[in-house]
Amino acid sequence: MKILFVCKHNRFRSKIAEAAFKKFNKNKSIKISSAGVFKGIPVSENVLKIGKELNLKINKKTSGLDEKKIKGTDLVVIVANDVPRSIFKNKTKKIIQWNIPDVTQNNKEKIRFIAEQIVNKVKGLIEGLK
Repeated sequence: MKILFVCKHNRFRSKIAEAAFKKFNKNKSIKISSAGVFKGIPVSENVLKIGKELNLKINKKTSGLDEKKIKGTDLVVIVANDVPRSIFKNKTKKIIQWNIPDVTQNNKEKIRFIAEQIVNKVKGLIEGLK
């Protein structure tokens, strides 16, 4: 199975989801990646710090969305509230949308709060895949 986590820029929400899935998932046959609709905005130091506090290994390199990344994906999880499902229509078997809002990268408390929400959603997703 191949899962793709998506948000607007691949600098926060999809990065947290990808790192949490990799941490908590025990089924190594599931392949995980993340991408942003737009690439280019770097992962902020605050996101990296919060990730470290949550024991998540966040890859600093951002990734943009393209046909190659979507091809063969079984499940697209749109972590964001600002990415339309229509982008993935007829391109993947299943789409889940969590509608999690973005946050300014200098608001550590809000980053932590949203990151914890994402981690809990990822844990629920993993349980549902068993």
